[in-house]
Amino acid sequence: MKIGFIGLGHMGAPMALNLLKAGHTLSVFDLAETAMQTLADAGAQRAASPKAAASGAEWVVTMLPAAAHVRSVLTAKDGVLAGVAKGVTIIDSSTIDPASAREFAALAAAQGNAFVDAPVSGGTGGAAAGTLTFMVGGSAAAYESVKPVLSGMGRNIVHCGDTGTGQVAKICNNLVLGITMAGVAEAMALGESLGIDPKVLGGIMNTSTGRCWSSDTYNPFPGVIETAPSSRGYTGGFGTDLMLKDLGLATDAAKNVRQPAYMGALAQQLYQAMSSRGDGKLDFSAIIKLYRAQNE
Repeated sequence: MKIGFIGLGHMGAPMALNLLKAGHTLSVFDLAETAMQTLADAGAQRAASPKAAASGAEWVVTMLPAAAHVRSVLTAKDGVLAGVAKGVTIIDSSTIDPASAREFAALAAAQGNAFVDAPVSGGTGGAAAGTLTFMVGGSAAAYESVKPVLSGMGRNIVHCGDTGTGQVAKICNNLVLGITMAGVAEAMALGESLGIDPKVLGGIMNTSTGRCWSSDTYNPFPGVIETAPSSRGYTGGFGTDLMLKDLGLATDAAKNVRQPAYMGALAQQLYQAMSSRGDGKLDFSAIIKLYRAQNE
């Protein structure tokens, strides 16, 4: 299939590379020249704009930082909606608020295009390995139609319900992720202060009731999990500022439906403190730095 792909960041680039490996033809666009060149070297066609990337495409995939970026990429004069043919489905894998996803679906529908929200879980490792989970919001027919595209990038493709529910699933998942990472960081730092070897503590947690993804795969203490960002200076993972954004989406959504989010609000403040001190680009597991200040 011929696919237009816009957004080649830490997640988008490996996702696009996997589509190339699956045999699809890609026209790609990103503001970063190095990202464009990486995809071009792998066989993708460089596009001069989102409009150009969407022109002639059978499918369009966007993977962008926030709703404002998705809106601009879709609606600008050189945006996707200005170049995409009628009947082409737009798949947005960004993490945005459910209301914006529904708004973008309406804009696309007005000119004869389906819009599916399909945010992902699995991190940069899952993006590179092609094992992502896609949480799909849209009609049953749209879900079935996008599965062949998404299967080139992920292993688990789940229909969550109508438009926007993919985003609901994603922000609820990341609400848990942000909270559990803060909890694991707090426990690991406490164990260090009380004199236990962090690797021993991590091993116990990962074979006991404290086990979770934040402890057994992404442990925030350096050296406990050799493949985790914490063991490479908190680089190359899911940025603190992105986690802060996602927790903001979750707490804002909670306010809109008058649903308490006590722990989410506290976690949001912790990541805000990280960002305010200049660590927003570090992986979100660097939150342990708030607890290990005396050892940093």
